[in-house]
Amino acid sequence: MDRNTVIATVLITLIMVVWLQWLPQPEPVPPTDPDATADTLAPPPAADPAQPLPSEIAETPAVTDSAFVGEARLITVENERYEAVFSTKGGTLVSFKLKEYERHDHTALVQLVDTTRDLGAIGLFFTTTTSRNVDTRNLYFDADFSGERMQVGDVPQTLQFEVPFQGGMIRQTYTFNPGSYQIDLAVEQVNAEAFATQEGYEIFWSGGIPFTEGNLENEAMRSGAFVRSGSEVEGVELLSDDYDEETYRGDVSWVAVKNKFFTAVIMPQGETRSAELIGEKTGSLDNGTLREHYTARIEVPAPTGVDNYTLYLGPVKLDLLSQYDLELYDMVDFGWDFFESMTRPLAKYIFIPIFSFLHGFIPNYGVVIIVFAILIKLALYPLTKSSYKSMAKTRELQPLMQEIKEKYGDNPQKQQEAMMKMYREKGVNPLGACLPMLFQYPIIIALWQFLPQSIEIRQQPFLWAEDLSAPDVLFYLPFELPLYGDFVAGFTLLMGISMVVQMRIQMNPASNPQAKIFTYVFPVMIFVIFNRLAAGLNLYYLMFNVLTAIQQQFINKGIEAEKDDNGKGSKGGKSGKAAKTKGGTNGRATVKGKAKNRPTARNGEARRKSRKR
Repeated sequence: MDRNTVIATVLITLIMVVWLQWLPQPEPVPPTDPDATADTLAPPPAADPAQPLPSEIAETPAVTDSAFVGEARLITVENERYEAVFSTKGGTLVSFKLKEYERHDHTALVQLVDTTRDLGAIGLFFTTTTSRNVDTRNLYFDADFSGERMQVGDVPQTLQFEVPFQGGMIRQTYTFNPGSYQIDLAVEQVNAEAFATQEGYEIFWSGGIPFTEGNLENEAMRSGAFVRSGSEVEGVELLSDDYDEETYRGDVSWVAVKNKFFTAVIMPQGETRSAELIGEKTGSLDNGTLREHYTARIEVPAPTGVDNYTLYLGPVKLDLLSQYDLELYDMVDFGWDFFESMTRPLAKYIFIPIFSFLHGFIPNYGVVIIVFAILIKLALYPLTKSSYKSMAKTRELQPLMQEIKEKYGDNPQKQQEAMMKMYREKGVNPLGACLPMLFQYPIIIALWQFLPQSIEIRQQPFLWAEDLSAPDVLFYLPFELPLYGDFVAGFTLLMGISMVVQMRIQMNPASNPQAKIFTYVFPVMIFVIFNRLAAGLNLYYLMFNVLTAIQQQFINKGIEAEKDDNGKGSKGGKSGKAAKTKGGTNGRATVKGKAKNRPTARNGEARRKSRKR
């Protein structure tokens, strides 16, 4: 392994180590307890429901109004995608389960509403003419549907809630679409000037999205509340703080709350004034009670008619979010801003479309990842070949480089000048081996970000891996190692072995001992760093290493064959010239030999002089 390769590899390692400081480490999917029930597997209560969080808009009515008195009735609405439960208290969602997705332990459907709170998820907030704050989740509405269950078939269905309030009326109409995660909401305040100020009102989603995966820490780092204000997507994420809130002035396109794989979005169809995002962390990671509560609010001017909103409650999937043309997928984190400008376009316009295309005729996502790795290697083949050729040329210059170092060992400037002169004369670019590798970094980093949070591979099995979005545990250790964990992941183990093989193939026999030691140190670092990452990511890197080793062998053979051909051509040219010269000489020798039999007078004179001496 030459110096440039060692330097490039060290740079890759440094980037990975630094990058991992900001990357969550997913834990393995714990074994399913067959005796567990849906209740015991529900997210742990963040706090006593009787004690509202600081951000909860819980109104204790200071006025006597029949709207605050009543009995709640539940109405279930169901289509192909979800089962939603509404309460007449608040005319709000108290449950929203996705039929196509299960929790990490496969014992319950994914729930998008925080059911540990007394209040529902969506509501309105306004100030009365007597300066009292009202949260509509405390009002008792009447529903236009008298049954308990509404089935959405081939045509949209509506569910209307209305409540008389201090001389006016508040009406909320939900429209459910067949086979869709979208719900349309129309809000109408009849005679609003009788009970509300001209400041308008707020529509909000409260409670965030409950965690659905096995690793609380990992999911907490992927959760947050987001807003698109102008052309920018910004958010509140509780990475290190227990509480945070931000206000965004001006018109907003949407607000959303999300966990790692699922989201709830409110998209206003009319004018807005501002948005507010609030995040609160409760519980502890140590005892498994960690919980993050997010509230997203939109401030709307005083209504002049009906205000329409589009709600999206479902998975974070690019094809589903892109249909709204509002950059909803930008709520997904793809790293620091510097990298995100490269990694996000790669994920949106290359990785995801290729994944979708391949999955169209390859049912297993493990095989899709393998084929995807092959396609990436083919696309990067020109860069790889260029890098290996540069490394081969650099190895040939090692003796000259050593001579220059010995000659100018006490003068670094002269040594550098001599090196650059040698590179120019030999036609070698000293960065030729490193630059092609650097060009691959955006792809490596983008895949590092994309695969672990790709819902496409969530709960998708392959070989011994039950879930490609979580570590593929081969067996557990009787102890826990720092940074490594208490288990051994299969694809990580194979990837480390493939790294050893690849680096031994790449190693130059004349490499110094430090480089040879690094051949084993780097795979050990791989074992530690990658053991707790998603199986799908490790499967990709395993295939990438195997394909790289194959490519390297193929390219190296081609380089050696090219050298042999050049050597034979050069040698053949010299032999022909020598033969010609030799033939000519022999011809002349023959003539001279004949001349010796007929010596000239000059030759005889020369011999006489010789005898005389």
